[in-house]
Amino acid sequence: MLTTLVASSKGGCGKSTLVTQLASHWAQAGQHTAIIDADRQHSSFHWAELRPDNVPGVLAFDSGRRNLQRVPADTQQLLIDTPAGSGERELEPYLELADVLLVPVLPSSFDLDATLRFLGELQAIRRIRSGKLPVALVANRLKPWTHASQDAITQLAGQSPFPIAAQLRDSQAYVLLAGLGKGIFDYQSEQVRSHQQDWKALLRWIKRQH
Repeated sequence: MLTTLVASSKGGCGKSTLVTQLASHWAQAGQHTAIIDADRQHSSFHWAELRPDNVPGVLAFDSGRRNLQRVPADTQQLLIDTPAGSGERELEPYLELADVLLVPVLPSSFDLDATLRFLGELQAIRRIRSGKLPVALVANRLKPWTHASQDAITQLAGQSPFPIAAQLRDSQAYVLLAGLGKGIFDYQSEQVRSHQQDWKALLRWIKRQH
C-alpha cells in the first residue's frame, strides 16, 4: 500500500483538491483507493460519498487516527487529508505510515511566506530530516501566463528545501467536479486531458519515491 499524506500551513491551499484528484486517478486505474479525512471540513469524505455509480468508488473515513485500523488490507492507495495548519503534533499519527508527503501552496506572497515557515518546521521532523519521508510541493491555482505566478514559482524554487513536483493551473473544472464527486481523471474529453497533463509530473514523482 502506498500512503500519501497531504498537509499545508493554512486552509484554502488545495489539500482536498490534491487528495480527490489523486484518488480519482488511482481509482480509474483499477487500484483499491481509500481516504482518511482528518480535516474538520471533511471535504474529501463528502466528495467520496457523492461519487456516482458510473465511476469507480473510493472508500472514505471522516476522521483520523481511530479509523486507521479500519482501512481494508487490500487497499493499494491510501490518501490522508490533514487539518489545515497542522504541526508535528497533529501530523504525528500519520508520519510513520506515510510514504510521501505533499504540500500544496498558492502563488501569493502571503501563502509563500506561510509555506516557507511550515517547510522549516517539517525539516525539523526526524523522519523527514533523515530522508525517510520524501516531501514535495505542489504549486496550485497558477495562472501560467501571468508574471505573478511565474515570480511565485521562481521564489518558491529558490527558497524551498524540497522540490516542486507539479504546477497545477487555476481552473473552475475542479470546483464543478468536486460537487459531483468526480475528478478530471473520470473524463476523457480533449479539454480535460489538457488538465490531466498538469498531474503527470506529480504522478511520476510519487512513483519514483515508492
